[in-house]
Amino acid sequence: MFLRQLLLSVIGGSAGLIVSAGVFTVLISVGLIPRFAGKMHVAKKVFVLEEMVIFGTLAGSFFSVFREWGMVGRMVRTQAVFGTATEGIWNIAGTLFQIVFGLFAGIFVGCLALAIAEMLNTIPVFARRIGFRHGLGIAILSVALGKLTGSVIYFTQRIFL
Repeated sequence: MFLRQLLLSVIGGSAGLIVSAGVFTVLISVGLIPRFAGKMHVAKKVFVLEEMVIFGTLAGSFFSVFREWGMVGRMVRTQAVFGTATEGIWNIAGTLFQIVFGLFAGIFVGCLALAIAEMLNTIPVFARRIGFRHGLGIAILSVALGKLTGSVIYFTQRIFL
């Protein structure tokens, strides 16, 4: 039984390393982080941005594997660290945190998708093939608004359940 658990741990760890190496390879080949640094005018701190992406990935992986360590709010509420009257405040703070996190994660994923599409030159090739001359920005904005609308419907109507 121990050898089986050890083998599964090695296989799971190896698969995780392969997937994370693939993700970081895509981020490096697309040049997303240096592009962000250039847009934010903090090109001198590009290494800090890259380290924060790696830290965020490691933290997300850690909290997805060890879920009980990421439930600080539940621990604070069950232990009544700040008293029982603060539960509403913790609910509001948790909701605000989720909104901000979701916004930034969506921006990052959208920028990554557009950077990959730009790297592969899919947008200019597609526009040339269909004879699309004007309004490319409107088309991209329409796609983004469609994805936003779909996400809002998905989460407000609780389709995922």
